[in-house]
Order: sequence, then structure tokens, then C-alpha cells
Amino acid sequence: MWVPAAVCGLLALLLGLPFAGGSTPGAIDAVVAGWTAHLSPGVLRALVFPTEPYVVCALGVLAVVLCLRAGRKREAALALAVPLLAILLTAVLLKPLYDRWKNDTLVYPSGHTVSLVAVLTVLVLVTRKAFVVVLSALALLAAAAGLVGLGYHYLTDVAGGTLFAVAVVLVMWPVPRPAPAPSAG
Repeated sequence: MWVPAAVCGLLALLLGLPFAGGSTPGAIDAVVAGWTAHLSPGVLRALVFPTEPYVVCALGVLAVVLCLRAGRKREAALALAVPLLAILLTAVLLKPLYDRWKNDTLVYPSGHTVSLVAVLTVLVLVTRKAFVVVLSALALLAAAAGLVGLGYHYLTDVAGGTLFAVAVVLVMWPVPRPAPAPSAG
């Protein structure tokens, strides 16, 4: 999982460079903001629902419980610790480093997105189920539209947060080992 982690991490770091130290949206940011401008505030608030701390925490608890039920204590600890690490690195290191502002707030990478995507990535790795991947992608798309539409973030902030969260989880998550073959003799 090191290669995808490295690619996501590098893309997250590079994506923010053109916007560092500024508050101007990029061309894609402006287009997506235009797409979401017609949505009502109620719809936009519903779209950002997956990023609410109590939702993210509930999803994190679900991941821990699933690990514990499967007897995977190490993964249960990581399911709790790794998203917290991603959130901490975003708030303490990356946001001040990139210094990208919107509405008097540091926005790159999106902390809303990092928290959601880190937990969703853990759930995908824990469950290894296609429907979890699909639901996670839908939750991310909804959250992205809501975050942009409400003016909390630019699309590039959401993309950077997504890439960074995936990178942190993949680099910290243990590589699954195949079950040992039964002894023939």
C-alpha cells in the first residue's frame, strides 16, 4: 500500500502549491462553485451532514467495533488512532504551511474532508466490501458539493483533503497477510 499512499500524499502536497498563501479560487474551483450555487441552504446543509463530528465519530466507532468483533485488536487501535493522526497533521502542519484562506479561515486541505475520508478509508479497509466503497464515494461527493456550496471550502481543498487522508491511512495501515496454508504433514 506504500505506492498508492505515496502517490496520494505527493498529489495532495502538489495540489495545494498553486494556492499557497492566497485566497483566490482556481478555475475548477469557480466552475464547481457555480454548479452548487443553485442548491438551497437546506440541501447544502444536508449534503455536509456526513462531515459532522458526531457522524464521523459514529463511523469511527463502527470501524473499531468491526475490528474487535473480528479479533483484530491492532486494527481496532489503528481505526481510532490513524484518523486522529490525519486530523492533527492537517490542523497543525498542513493548514499553516499552505496558508490558504477563505472567509478568515485556513482551508487547505479541508479538515472536514480529512476527518470524513480518513474514517471512510478505514471502514473500506476493515470491511473490504464493494458497497462500502460505493457508499463512501457517495458520502464524499455529497460532502464536497455541500462544502463548496456553503462556501466553506474550494473544490481543491476537498480534493487535497481526500488525497491526504487516504495517504495517511494507507501508510499507517498494516498490509493484509494471507492465511497460512494448512500443514500437509
